[in-house]
Amino acid sequence: MNHSSNEKEPETIEPLRYLSKTEVATIETELLRDYRFGQQQLIEIWGHACAIAVTKAFPLSSLSKKQPTLLVVCGPEQNGSIGLVCARHLRMFEYEPTIFYPKRSSQSLHQDFTVQCEKMDIPFLSYLPTEVQLLNDAYNLVIDAIMGPETEHKEVKEPYAGMLVTLKQVKIPIVSVDVPSGWDVDEPAKDGINPEVLISLTAPKKCATGFSGNHFLAGRFLPYDIQKKFELNLPEFPGTECVIEL
Repeated sequence: MNHSSNEKEPETIEPLRYLSKTEVATIETELLRDYRFGQQQLIEIWGHACAIAVTKAFPLSSLSKKQPTLLVVCGPEQNGSIGLVCARHLRMFEYEPTIFYPKRSSQSLHQDFTVQCEKMDIPFLSYLPTEVQLLNDAYNLVIDAIMGPETEHKEVKEPYAGMLVTLKQVKIPIVSVDVPSGWDVDEPAKDGINPEVLISLTAPKKCATGFSGNHFLAGRFLPYDIQKKFELNLPEFPGTECVIEL
């Protein structure tokens, strides 16, 4: 019996999957090992997508200060490098980033990203003012690229513990990369910083289930087989967008 085209079965849309810390690590390992993505390539894809998300959440024309200044705070591991790439692209998009990167990684890969920022004449702060008002006055927003899913949030040491205390008090918006610093990847926040915008990389993490701010997803580069294997149920990205607001 022929069904006419207007009697299609309604498609059930599976809910977007929120990943645990272990799943995040597994997917990244498969991308690197089986799909031959390079670590530098992934960091570049993510950092570029983060910069695009920032331009969507805070277009140049919407910034309240005369100068389009932003502060990008980078941690010692991969999330910090994603922050460096994000800062470089934002510079290309006519923003004026300043980077605070207190503990520079000894890995040559991470050092390459640092040099790229220096060559773009992006200033690096030597210390983070604890006087919160200075930050509120100097910058339109802060990008938190301190701790990613790879960081043990229970063991936050200095200088990061002090930085989190400062960032919890700023009045300007915070944009967090992948996981808001101080949050446990696997459960919604008890006491980390409170970002206005979250940019989830690849797929959202379990901690983001209760996130009530603006939530962007940067995951369009993922091979279809991986999407299927992990049942990620990613949303349709419109047109050529690499970032979507959830």
